[in-house]
Amino acid sequence: MAVSVALAPFAPPSAGAQDSREFPSEHGTVRVETLATGLEHPWSVEALPDGGLIVSERPGRLRILRDGKLSKPLTGVPEVAERGQGGLLDIALDPRFAETRTLYLTMAANGKGGYGTVVVRAKLAADGTGLIDVKELFRMSKFTGKGQHFGSRIAIAPDGSLFFGIGDRGEGDRAQDPRDHAGAILHINADGSVPGSNPYRGGTGGLPEIWSKGHRNPQGIAFDPKDGTLLTVEHGARGGDEINNPKPGHNYGWPVITYGKDYSGAEIGEGTAKEGLDQPLFYWDPSIAPGALAVYRGEMFPEWDGDLLVAALKYQLLARLERDDSGAIGSEERLFDGEFGRIRDVVVALDGALLMVTDEEDGAVLRVSKAATQ
Repeated sequence: MAVSVALAPFAPPSAGAQDSREFPSEHGTVRVETLATGLEHPWSVEALPDGGLIVSERPGRLRILRDGKLSKPLTGVPEVAERGQGGLLDIALDPRFAETRTLYLTMAANGKGGYGTVVVRAKLAADGTGLIDVKELFRMSKFTGKGQHFGSRIAIAPDGSLFFGIGDRGEGDRAQDPRDHAGAILHINADGSVPGSNPYRGGTGGLPEIWSKGHRNPQGIAFDPKDGTLLTVEHGARGGDEINNPKPGHNYGWPVITYGKDYSGAEIGEGTAKEGLDQPLFYWDPSIAPGALAVYRGEMFPEWDGDLLVAALKYQLLARLERDDSGAIGSEERLFDGEFGRIRDVVVALDGALLMVTDEEDGAVLRVSKAATQ
């Protein structure tokens, strides 16, 4: 049973394109506009078909930014448990949102044993002021009092099913237990049922919702719109942030293998490789603390086509990873290092611009576009 969490007092957010700055990049100058400020730890942003934006705030609020103005908090949002890193987390729009007004949310909730990650489906009311037809689709198997590593972003597959990640909840060994949803990429249908493609769909060998295991805290997940490749980015400890291509039934190693060390400096596990455990496509050492992942397939920056964009909290930057025609990751460019605060989310808007949010007490919504040529 969920419990209500009191929200701290907050000042009304200001809105509008309040600030515009330009930054050099390897492929020309980019422009960053501040679309809104005053948000309390915004976690996710999505572009609505009518040109508005919908934004989540970790304490449990959803708002819509439209025509330069932020709405009041939407009604009907389920009660969340704002606990440590947990609260109201990701938003994902159904591919047919323009017709169905359906969206999905991830959040931390209260339950037997403490706190855990849940996935909810709802509809945006016709007047845009609240959520209706709210239904919980998924609740993780074991709740604890820990306040870290809830995950959790959503990627919607071409068939409409949902992929999302949950971290190890601060207890590393859970990532190796196939009977535990923690430390895993999960896969469910849009109604909460189990897809036939899941490796443990019959319940033999592992929980039926599990797609892959051995993930420390995956907070970014996306499909490449061009070829359907599923990609994730997850937090390491002291180093060892990883990009992976999760495959059904595969194990990505945490905490048996890792390229990071414990925060104390101690070694973790058995090294960096072991038979039967998959290697990452790419890793960072030291850690950048990745918060989200997008695959760029927009029109505004054709020179970025196919590149990976990773929002980073620790170094307060956007990492752009170049990929070749085979999908192999090459060089990295770091943008906006320390300029805007902890970048929590990055998505590609319909016009090819980027939308980002900063996870701060006075958080912002940002838009990244190509600067006008002189």
